[in-house]
Amino acid sequence: MTSRTVLHLVLAAALALAPAAASAATIVIQNNDGAGEGFNDPTARAPVGGNPGVTLGQQRLNVFQRAADIWGGLLPSAVTIVVRAQFNPQTCTATSAVLGSAGPVTAHRDFAGAEFPATWYHQALANRLAGVDLDPANPDINATFNLSLDAGCFTGGVWYYGFDGNEGNDIELLPVVLHEIGHGLGFSTLTSGTTGAQNGGFPDVYSRFMLDNTTGLHWHQMSNAQRQASAINTGNLVWDGPAVNAIAPSVLSKRARLTVSTPALGDFAAGFASFGAALTQAGVTAQLILGQDGTAPVNDGCGPLVNVVTGRVVLLDRGVCAFTLKAQAAQNAGAVALIIANNVAGPPNELGGSDPAITIPVISVSQATGTTLKNQLIGGPVTVNIGLHPTLLAGADAAGHVMLYAPNPLEGGSSLSHWDVSVTPNALMEPFINDDLNDDVDLTIYHFVDIGWLDAVTAVSGPGSPARIQLRAAAPNPFTTRTALRSDLEQAGMVELAVYDLRGSLVKRIHSGYRMPGSYTDTWDGTDSRGNRVASGVYLYRLKTPQGSATKRAVLLP
Repeated sequence: MTSRTVLHLVLAAALALAPAAASAATIVIQNNDGAGEGFNDPTARAPVGGNPGVTLGQQRLNVFQRAADIWGGLLPSAVTIVVRAQFNPQTCTATSAVLGSAGPVTAHRDFAGAEFPATWYHQALANRLAGVDLDPANPDINATFNLSLDAGCFTGGVWYYGFDGNEGNDIELLPVVLHEIGHGLGFSTLTSGTTGAQNGGFPDVYSRFMLDNTTGLHWHQMSNAQRQASAINTGNLVWDGPAVNAIAPSVLSKRARLTVSTPALGDFAAGFASFGAALTQAGVTAQLILGQDGTAPVNDGCGPLVNVVTGRVVLLDRGVCAFTLKAQAAQNAGAVALIIANNVAGPPNELGGSDPAITIPVISVSQATGTTLKNQLIGGPVTVNIGLHPTLLAGADAAGHVMLYAPNPLEGGSSLSHWDVSVTPNALMEPFINDDLNDDVDLTIYHFVDIGWLDAVTAVSGPGSPARIQLRAAAPNPFTTRTALRSDLEQAGMVELAVYDLRGSLVKRIHSGYRMPGSYTDTWDGTDSRGNRVASGVYLYRLKTPQGSATKRAVLLP
């Protein structure tokens, strides 16, 4: 699958701002395409990945309806939610493509049922809280998706219309549609990050939970100038909703980190790789060495390493070749782990790519950290540890607040209305597509508790809420040969139980199918979907049902 840094999910908010227990929501897809195009394309296609459509247009529509049914099954509303959708040509080059954009058609404030006065709510959420359609003349959400992708303009693949997550080298449409509908349902701010101005001078419900750790203020408490500064305050703009705060420790993995013990420099921030061995709490400790491949630039590892690195942690620079090629070069030369230093300023980036043959752990560090390590190597031996931080969460601040995407400079359509890219495992509402996403709404459902879609006591299973679904601790845990994964279901429905590594990549589906209410015990024997024994370390096992999802950890010993 292609690197997530080139597949952009853009938030479009076209707003015409206008002056209770409920059943599961009904979400209707309003086909806005013309004859013979988009949803109406008659091109014959064989059914794929559980999608029974036999034309290109029908397969597209089936994916949209699947996404609508997933959201509808999770959110309550007595008012039908209408999504106006269309496929149109969008920006698409060989190296970059806009996948889709979506946002609310209108927003509302000061209606009966609103929790906060003088506050904008996306139309679908406002309707849910009011119990009536506040703007029946308009659909609730407008969504546009890139028709150009199927023409092969992007080297990273075309749309994949299956439901099964087996997109291979293509781009799975289902999680992209879930993502964009999520924006339209309320995962976005209506306040300008460019100017800091609030729509009509009023905040939106989303911005009431945007907390800047530098000022200690929420966005609705700030001046325009303060919001402008906060929009690019990378790493310090966080979500302060109680439901997300409560569930984050159960969903997010611990942060990747680099510790330099000789000399005693302490901890440095690090980024995960989507390939290689999973990081562990104990980590890998060894002497550091700067890798050399004999061809300028000699430290980028784009060719076989020529210096002796056996048993050491190798440091390489980011360069023109794929991250996986650098990892193969280090592994083939006998390295026990790899650090890739960025070649531009900024925080450590995540390393994309896939190669199951890579069995050593790999992390990224910032350009500044790479320079520090090189300078220390000039002075003498350097000993490092690559592993997981004992307490800090990947994608959260020290207090456990999940970070929002606030890059500097501001990225129109992406900044603010997404989780930060450091969130691990990868989450649906990050600004870039990830190939390990499928149909799980992960943190987003708890975000929707915070903004008012659900009451905390009726949300999916989590701290402080009744157990509609309950995922019990694995037993034994840690384990060496097999462990029991036990769950309790109060409602019948389609159930999936799967194991993931700490980067969020699927390791093995344990169960996928319909189950009646009751208690269940499944087992995992420490193998992947091909029956191969996986590396020892920490793994996540996740139960997904129509009522929500729950995640716990299991430790596999050597």
